[in-house]
Amino acid sequence: MRKFTALIMLGFILSSLAGGQVPLIPTLPTKEADKQITSSSVPSGVHELTASDVEAFLDGIVPLQLEQQDIAGATVAIVKDGKILFAKGYGYADVKNKKPVSAEETLFRPGSVSKLFTWTAVMQLAEQGKLDLDRDVNEYLDFKIPEAFGQPITLKNILTHTAGFEEQLKDFFAAGKTNPNLGEYVKTHLPKRIFPSGTTPAYSNYATTLAGYIVERVSGQPFTEYVEQHIFKPLGMTR
Repeated sequence: MRKFTALIMLGFILSSLAGGQVPLIPTLPTKEADKQITSSSVPSGVHELTASDVEAFLDGIVPLQLEQQDIAGATVAIVKDGKILFAKGYGYADVKNKKPVSAEETLFRPGSVSKLFTWTAVMQLAEQGKLDLDRDVNEYLDFKIPEAFGQPITLKNILTHTAGFEEQLKDFFAAGKTNPNLGEYVKTHLPKRIFPSGTTPAYSNYATTLAGYIVERVSGQPFTEYVEQHIFKPLGMTR
């Protein structure tokens, strides 16, 4: 799946490279950079938080944390009213060549943040009446999830991580440069059902992959193509 760099988050997205001495990178220039974070709840006479305040605060925390935790680099973004108020890169994108992190250009692996796109795709199709969150997922598949505990698995179970699958990491990361076919993967890596569906919260990457495959089958589009056309493009997420 393509790398997503237009994710707007409050927090740190950390790279997995070895750490080193951490440089400070100039703030990403935006029209909102100097805009104050206003709030009707701020008492009269109290200083309102600004982008400069945020930068000063983070500059005092992030570089030290990266160095102490032996982390190469990170990007921090603060969003206010749907717009980027502050974005800045810290540390290195390439430690060996001392290439600094750029909040505007450095790519990070999105990890499980990408699950939000899967859930959004599922809910879009549910709103269109093409998916029923309470229906047995076997009705949408071209293979069968074996029965267990006398209960089917539904999309609602998958979205709430209560499908009951055993989590496994074997073949979780593809060795090649291309991702495996979604349909082939869910058919050949089916985990055991160890909990009755809807009873026990248990994180499941497989179940999310299964939901993506259902999106593929119901929409008639490859999952990546569906997400590109129906989520990224409408949101202007082009990078």
